[in-house]
Amino acid sequence: MSNILEQLNQIPKRFSEASFLQNKGLSNEVGIHVFCYNPKDELIVRSYFSKLKEQSDMPFRIVECDLYRIFLQICEEKRVLKTIPAMEEKKGTEYLLHQLQKFATPEVFVEKMDYAPHLYGDILLITGVGKVYPFMRSHKILDNLQHIFSDIPVVMLYPGKFNGQELSLFGEFSDGNYYRAFHLL
Repeated sequence: MSNILEQLNQIPKRFSEASFLQNKGLSNEVGIHVFCYNPKDELIVRSYFSKLKEQSDMPFRIVECDLYRIFLQICEEKRVLKTIPAMEEKKGTEYLLHQLQKFATPEVFVEKMDYAPHLYGDILLITGVGKVYPFMRSHKILDNLQHIFSDIPVVMLYPGKFNGQELSLFGEFSDGNYYRAFHLL
C-alpha cells in the first residue's frame, strides 16, 4: 500500500507544474496522461482524488468525468436504463452489449464530457474506466477527445497497465493500442 501512497503523493506537485498545465514539453502532442495503478488500490485512488478535488489552495482545478456515470446518463436519456437487466436475461450479454454500443458511442461520451470554457489550470480527470468496461473502451475515448481537450491536460485513472503502446485493463484484458498518451509520473 505504501507504494501507491508514494505515487499519489507526487501528483499535486506534478499537477502544479506550469509546463504540465500548459501542455509543454510534449513535442506538440496533446497532453493525455495515464495514471496506472493496481486494481486492488481502486478505493485508495478514488479517495485520494476525491480529497484532492476538494482542496481549493492548489493552482489547478480538477474537472472529473466518471465514464460510468456518463454511461448511466446516456442510458437514462435513451430511456433504456430500467430495461437493461431484462434485455440481458432474455437476449444475452453479447446482444445487450451490441445494442448499447449503438447509441453509447465514444463520440456521445466525449460530448457529455465537454464543457466550456476550458480555463488555465483545469485538468480533465477521467475516472470510472473499469466500471464502464466492456460497454466503452478507454482507448476509444482517448482517440475521440484529443481535438476537444487539446488546450488542457487530460489524466485518465487506469486500473491496469500501460506500456507506452498498449493499455491492459486490470492487467488482464487488452484495451487497445494507444501510443499518444504519457505516463503521468
